[in-house]
Amino acid sequence: MDKTSLIKRISTIEGLTNEERSALLGLLRSHKKYGLVWEDKVEDVEERLRDELPVLREVKDKCIPSDAPEAPNHIIIEGDNLEALTALSYTHEGKIDVIYIDPPYNTGNKDFVYNDSYVDSEDSYRHSKWLSFMNKRLKIAKRLLSEKGVILISINDIELYNLKILSDSIFGENNYLANFIWQSTPGSNTGEDIKTVTEYVLSYAKNINYVKVNQIIIDDDDKYNMEDKYVEYRGKYTLNKLDRRMTGSHYSEALNYPITVPDGTLIYPGGTISKQEHWNWRWSKNKVQWGIQNGFIEFKKSNTRWAIYFKQYLFVNNNDEKISRALPYQNLIKDIDGLNSARGTQEIMSLMNSKAFDYPKPIALLLHLLKCISHKSSIILDFFAGSGTTLHATMQLNSEDGGHRQCILVTNNENNICEDVTYERNKRVIIGYTTPKGQKVEGLHSNRLRYYRTDFISRDRTQRNMRQLVNAATDMLCIKEDLYTEQQVLGRWKMIPQVARYFSDGKKHMLVVYNEQAASKLAEMIAETDFGGAKLKIYIFSPERYAFDDEFYEVQDKVQLVALPAAIYDAYQKVLPKRKPQLLETAKETKTIQPTQQNLFAQKDDGIYPVHDIGEE
Repeated sequence: MDKTSLIKRISTIEGLTNEERSALLGLLRSHKKYGLVWEDKVEDVEERLRDELPVLREVKDKCIPSDAPEAPNHIIIEGDNLEALTALSYTHEGKIDVIYIDPPYNTGNKDFVYNDSYVDSEDSYRHSKWLSFMNKRLKIAKRLLSEKGVILISINDIELYNLKILSDSIFGENNYLANFIWQSTPGSNTGEDIKTVTEYVLSYAKNINYVKVNQIIIDDDDKYNMEDKYVEYRGKYTLNKLDRRMTGSHYSEALNYPITVPDGTLIYPGGTISKQEHWNWRWSKNKVQWGIQNGFIEFKKSNTRWAIYFKQYLFVNNNDEKISRALPYQNLIKDIDGLNSARGTQEIMSLMNSKAFDYPKPIALLLHLLKCISHKSSIILDFFAGSGTTLHATMQLNSEDGGHRQCILVTNNENNICEDVTYERNKRVIIGYTTPKGQKVEGLHSNRLRYYRTDFISRDRTQRNMRQLVNAATDMLCIKEDLYTEQQVLGRWKMIPQVARYFSDGKKHMLVVYNEQAASKLAEMIAETDFGGAKLKIYIFSPERYAFDDEFYEVQDKVQLVALPAAIYDAYQKVLPKRKPQLLETAKETKTIQPTQQNLFAQKDDGIYPVHDIGEE
């Protein structure tokens, strides 16, 4: 019997529940002719997400500010990464330029925890659990990547080949970039076995047609060196005529001078013994003298006529102008100082005065990868953050090239790792620290760091739950808009936090409206306010998808409206596990007493104030 017939047969079988029928059809349709097949193992966190929606709440006292006005806002999220990725699917879908992750390698030596239990080498479902675990997270990661985005995944030999096939199926074989290979451990070996000294970083593009890999620019100060470390890439020297005919304003009288050739004759540009207009040497007198002394000037005589040449690399054009010449990044990462796991441990000990984390990745590896893939305004995500090397490297690279990269880290707080290691490490990087040897290290002060924890709201779409979700989502909206400066007034009006909150940094503006009955009054306030040509983004509570467009009709050219929580539900629906069918609706609708619009505001000379408390009773 073929698959189509089986599907029809299952659809007509009596005695099956809808859930059982759906599961059977799902198994039948998921059969692959080629690729990985594993038994999906449900996670506890996945079960929780069937009933609850994750949100992100900021821990205000962990915020590290900066006086630098353009300092990027980096984020640490404490929580299970499946929960955090779900929340980020609303705030950052299609926005992440680089994802780097260092997931558990599944060595069997208790490095991988599944449902609060270590997976050891005797577990017969060891690889299925790991694939289930990675599959769920990589699928969401793909949604987060921008069109030009790239994901980099550290791994070793144990799961490398499974990961390659899994990633091919998620990102597409045609979007595979490279498998970066780096030497993670020293190469010495006193035994008789072959010692593995390398690890890997698999890389995939969201869309390989939009990816631009950076290059290592050759230092042009070495342009006229006879030999340098880039000679194999620069190629051999070639000869180019030292003189050239110039026209108009490009002609320079100072560059029309005679040069003494080997037989003592004075030769002017153009190869003549007398000065002629519109001809120049390319080099000044001093530079010609330097070129003769250092072997960069050659004299050639044909019959009775002399010609003068200078040596150049192929990457210098006929006008002696710099042409960008760069080295390609290679998938074999080598010859980088500090590129080994031992160096990563030393870096942690220097920062934390203790071995706070096992096998941290060295900064040199992340710097190399980010230089290869990222650009100066990239948003970078690491949802297996560990000790926080990715953020450290991001800030270091920004300080080196003047970039404005933002980094988001996600990790759970098992053994207080998020608070005591991930956060504490990067806090010290920002504010400065003293090494165990007493050396003071200046902080990278032009960075801000914000700390969040995952929290939860029921998935039942009651009026109360929807309002709770919108209230709880405010911190997420700040992340989404990268806008954190709350203003107490809008124009000449004082804000009432129970009704609406206003955020503005002078360039971007956001209004979060919790009480929709204030819409028309807020529209009046907006009409009186100048936003400098920028649009005010308004997130407004609505039980449906109606964003109160008619209330803001008179200021429609000044605002952009988004109805909440519908926008959040839409984003989450794409990534959340399906809910289990419920026979009885247990959630009870809670009656909400709303004050009338006339009671919301009382205008005074210095602002607007609530007549009475606004909220649910």
